[in-house]
Amino acid sequence: MKFVIISLGVVGIGFLLRLIKQPHVIIYIITGVILGPSVTGWIDDSALIKQLGSLGLVLLLFFIGMEISLPKLISNWKFSLTGTLIQIAASVLAIWIIGYFLDWPLARIVTLGFVISLSSTAVVLRILEERNEMETRVGQNALGILLVQDVLIVPMMIILGYMSGEPVNPQDVVLQLVGAVLIISFAIWLYHKKEIKLPFHKLLKHDHEIQVFFAFGLCFGFAAITGFFGLSTALGAFVAGMLVASSKTTQWFHHSLYPLKVIFLALFFISIGLLIDLQFISDNIGLISLLVGVVFVTNNLITALTARMFKVPWGESFYLGALLSQIGEFSFVLGALAFGSGIITDYAYQVTISVISLTLLLSPFWIKLSSNLNKDNQEITETKSE
Repeated sequence: MKFVIISLGVVGIGFLLRLIKQPHVIIYIITGVILGPSVTGWIDDSALIKQLGSLGLVLLLFFIGMEISLPKLISNWKFSLTGTLIQIAASVLAIWIIGYFLDWPLARIVTLGFVISLSSTAVVLRILEERNEMETRVGQNALGILLVQDVLIVPMMIILGYMSGEPVNPQDVVLQLVGAVLIISFAIWLYHKKEIKLPFHKLLKHDHEIQVFFAFGLCFGFAAITGFFGLSTALGAFVAGMLVASSKTTQWFHHSLYPLKVIFLALFFISIGLLIDLQFISDNIGLISLLVGVVFVTNNLITALTARMFKVPWGESFYLGALLSQIGEFSFVLGALAFGSGIITDYAYQVTISVISLTLLLSPFWIKLSSNLNKDNQEITETKSE
């Protein structure tokens, strides 16, 4: 019954919002808000929706892996790694400046710095897909930074574990390092291989039902492997997508799993909407609005200035900054870890959830505004050159 309500909600709200040309991300999040405990309360099992929604993120990365150019992605590694490290360092520094005047402990400063430094893979890639910008320089730069962030989430969790005083299992660290080495080695092997033949490729070519299960098993099989090593499951799905791309058989994979990706990715964004507590936001509207504004402006400027270091044009740099300005879904994991370890209080945790959720909700509007400014700047430049 709950999934019937969700389906009808998406259709009804989607019809209204598509009339004013709103992206699907907004439709799903607002559906979650309306169906959640803050408004109607029709959907109260947010844990189940979130678990199913996480499958959507895995499928999204699988599809992106099938579409990207591995040589182009590797050739841009300096920008991706440098941009991510600068983003994290600058975010922690910005929170340290605030925490210095508020007398915050170091653990809280580092936690909140890590939280705001991560961007949303799901939002950014969904918007790039809708705008057909995945293969552009901005799209490739954004994808590179997002992938590095997915890798660095592991050391972030280790650092927070040390700061909370909880013992860190050395075996887990070794396992994660081994997993990282294996993933990098596999990517290098794919890079040097011109074309790979998947097993049973002749049988799969003509059997649609087997295609579905084979594609599903390949995607989530790689996700399970990286999860076993303590790495991001989405990263494993991305590697599986690159393997499919190397086999030159992406078309039937796309047809087999695309409906599943749409459903589960929608559930992911709906789960974000379910987390938004309108009463808490109303009671703390001043603080939350200030923090949301600071996050957008700070993250946008940090990424834009980093892109300028690599001689990316100003308009393009600012647009890239806007794409990566929101706080990502993995920040929920860091926030929950910090709350469970006593690094942040219940009030701070609720503020963190509210700020993350609102940046995800408002991100498409911020990106659209930046995109329009970028187009205006390009038109002015072209007019001057003429």
